[in-house]
Amino acid sequence: MRKNTYLHNNHEVNFILKGFTSILIGFYLFCGAYLIKSILNGFLIDDHLAGMFSAEIIELVALGILFLVFLFASLAVFFAGKRVAKRHQFKLWNGKTKKMAFRYLFLIAFFSSLLVVLMNVGLIDFIAPAFLVSYGLILFVLKGDSSRKKILALSGLAFALGCLCFFIPDYWSSAVSILGIAHVAYGIVVN
Repeated sequence: MRKNTYLHNNHEVNFILKGFTSILIGFYLFCGAYLIKSILNGFLIDDHLAGMFSAEIIELVALGILFLVFLFASLAVFFAGKRVAKRHQFKLWNGKTKKMAFRYLFLIAFFSSLLVVLMNVGLIDFIAPAFLVSYGLILFVLKGDSSRKKILALSGLAFALGCLCFFIPDYWSSAVSILGIAHVAYGIVVN
């Protein structure tokens, strides 16, 4: 019974980022980067369908893909937590999980607004590096003390890839794809 009480009050168990959840998030990141890169490459070709759209429509499509990646990744984390809560027969939403969910939504809103400001100012080359650095910071901030050592590698990789993209802006799709593959590897290794 004491173990279930610990699990009920532990937001790290309720919202897990390992196993199949991490594999799904990696798959979403990889597919999102591939779709955006293929749309941008198609925009440069005259005979391609994406070449017929305006730059504003391409921006909206890319933002829509980013929103879907965020939504599906968040839903993967939520349903994994719900599955763990159901298995251990306790509520998913307690004081700690509500606090962590609020921090998560606040950080996502803050970094999303930062990315939109960068886009509106015209600093397009800094969007992907800012995303990768902010993703690394979100992973670092939201994980608790006991699992920080495990997630530190993934967080550090995202931060390092973001810093690399500041110097090589065309490397963004490869960096996000590497992060997606790293999430899949993390999900397979950490179970």
